[in-house]
Amino acid sequence: MLLPHGTIIALVDGQHLELYRNTGNEAEPHLAALPAPKLDEHNHGSGGRHYSSAGNPDEHRQQEDGHAAGVAAWLNGEVLAHRIESLVVMADPRTLGELRRHYHVMTERAVLKDYAKNLVGRPPERIIEALREHN
Repeated sequence: MLLPHGTIIALVDGQHLELYRNTGNEAEPHLAALPAPKLDEHNHGSGGRHYSSAGNPDEHRQQEDGHAAGVAAWLNGEVLAHRIESLVVMADPRTLGELRRHYHVMTERAVLKDYAKNLVGRPPERIIEALREHN
């Protein structure tokens, strides 16, 4: 995948968010790490489930869904404020599904590509390899 200069790459799992910016060019990307933002920790994903029972998700899943909703809310804000113009999202499949539920229409337009793959904690070189593999 060609990665335009300035594209933000968001790596997300149920607990973490890592951000990178392509400071290189499309053909030769270079990923520079960005600081992780403070997320709204009171966000409860999937319709605001706040309790656990046999028919509802456990507290851990609620926290993961809330994290994904908080990440999506932050991304939405950055896109709407024109601080993110192009975005690539890489997340484990469950988190990616939860993120998609919360994207603003403008965020959906900013997403160049999303991948159901967890690369949190991997070095930038591995992220670039993964992007090339999924071309």
